[in-house]
Amino acid sequence: MSQLPVLTSPLLDLSGIRHAFFTRGGGVSTGVYESLNVGRGSGDLPADVGENRRRTAAHFGLPPAALSTAYQIHSATALVAAHPWGDERPQGDAVVTTTPGILCGALAADCAPVLLADPEARVVAALHAGWKGALGGIVAATVETMIGLGARPDRIAAVVGPCIGPASYEVGLEFLAAFEAADADHGRFFAAGASTEKRMFDLPGFVLSRLGAAGVGATAWIGCDTCADEARFFSNRRAFRKGEPDFGRLLSAIVLV
Repeated sequence: MSQLPVLTSPLLDLSGIRHAFFTRGGGVSTGVYESLNVGRGSGDLPADVGENRRRTAAHFGLPPAALSTAYQIHSATALVAAHPWGDERPQGDAVVTTTPGILCGALAADCAPVLLADPEARVVAALHAGWKGALGGIVAATVETMIGLGARPDRIAAVVGPCIGPASYEVGLEFLAAFEAADADHGRFFAAGASTEKRMFDLPGFVLSRLGAAGVGATAWIGCDTCADEARFFSNRRAFRKGEPDFGRLLSAIVLV
């Protein structure tokens, strides 16, 4: 079993379940992708991405094909994996399973990955929530899919992984308007920005609120800001600010054992 530097949460230290929020450390990629880039949609060398994905699966003692990740499209589509996907990349933004040995994964580089588990029903999920997916309902869709497989919201534990933090996510007023158009209460997730035309958005706080609205019993944010911590995490926004041509993708994953 290969061990990589990862973050874990006590909320998901559950019997029969393993999880990990991977950092950018422990891989083979170079340049802007250094080092554990698992994004098949990036411009990285496919062989390096493949080796990095192999290493993340091996961290759980699993073969590479066990790692099941979607072609993420910022949707509210939650997919059920009845078998390991391997090289398959169905479109959606959450992977849900009741099958042991399927490593459900979510990719992110500032967007919020969320790992969820109902240990009694033995249902786990990994979802990707950027602002668009979070506002559009990916959290509720994932919880509903888990319920359809026997889970109960009050038994679900969910942890938001490393993502862009509220001190790093500056947005325009049109962004605020879109959230308040959906629900005036969403304005509480925005703070004053550097100018009157800017606001700071609390993505992890908003995702936690969506988990609460879905009835999830126990929730937490891992507390890491991807944009602010270049040594440990990839970041889309940081790459843009630095004029870099691309960025790596982080993996968050959960599995029934």
